[in-house]
Amino acid sequence: MSHPAHPPQSVAAAADSPDADQPAGGAAFSRGRPTRIASAGGDGPADLGDLRSGTLEVRLARSVADVEAAQALRYRVFYDEMNAKPSPEMAAARRDFDSFDDVADHLMVIDHALGEGPESVVGTYRLIRREAAAKHGGFYTADEYDIARIVAFDGPILELGRSCTDARYRNRPTMQLLWKGIAAYVFHHGIELMFGCASLPGNDVDQLAPALSYLYHNHLAPEELRPRALPERFTDMNRLPPDGYDAKRVLAGLPPLIKGYLRLGGFVGDGAVIDPQFNTTDVCVIVKTGQVTESYYRHYARSTQDAWGE
Repeated sequence: MSHPAHPPQSVAAAADSPDADQPAGGAAFSRGRPTRIASAGGDGPADLGDLRSGTLEVRLARSVADVEAAQALRYRVFYDEMNAKPSPEMAAARRDFDSFDDVADHLMVIDHALGEGPESVVGTYRLIRREAAAKHGGFYTADEYDIARIVAFDGPILELGRSCTDARYRNRPTMQLLWKGIAAYVFHHGIELMFGCASLPGNDVDQLAPALSYLYHNHLAPEELRPRALPERFTDMNRLPPDGYDAKRVLAGLPPLIKGYLRLGGFVGDGAVIDPQFNTTDVCVIVKTGQVTESYYRHYARSTQDAWGE
């Protein structure tokens, strides 16, 4: 494969859990370079309101330079830091990119204390709505999972991916701001279902057996929504009996991003996918936005409405 199959998403969430602050357009490219910015839905990047914390701000990419800055951050995290292998084109550009970037919205955390250049982008998330995926011919997650049941969901859906933060910003405030941005985006577009791949570190499924088994036994998605790993990539998650591991200990040791999704009432699909290029094991996570905790909804729905003057 000429580009990484799946960047490890768990690096996005260095804060141990979003808890009270949990959740928690697209660019066209020529040889990997954005040539224009237009919303995936055709209505321009959404205004998420004034979402700031100190010198940090979260907003959507508004320009070619914004998208390139997000891609450069992804490259530094996935390839420089985590030693994944880029394509020659990505190595030359020092940006992580693929064709899904063409149709995505790119959420960014910016530290204005670092100026207004590309180095000020310290966090990013890639957001792909149903309308955007239709332009591409499908969702990124479909490279690993059969998501026909998700696609058949009768309501607006959103794929989350390509998440990362600069090593200096892997803390609770940065992650909370990213979740706030996602929440504002979800409310703005009326998203009812979110999904995407999240990663466990390593390819040793025996070592990961407690985590995979815990997720399978306690958080398996309802059948009507359940994605399943593609047959050629399927790794059984049901590796230990429910009494074969310490559930509390396993939960505490899960990557922060996965824990954040679970605290939102999230589910996982059936089957894990091993990604040797990134030395990770992926699971597919699904979150019904209506299952967000009441306190979270009240807090962010009110702040978002205030920001939009509603």
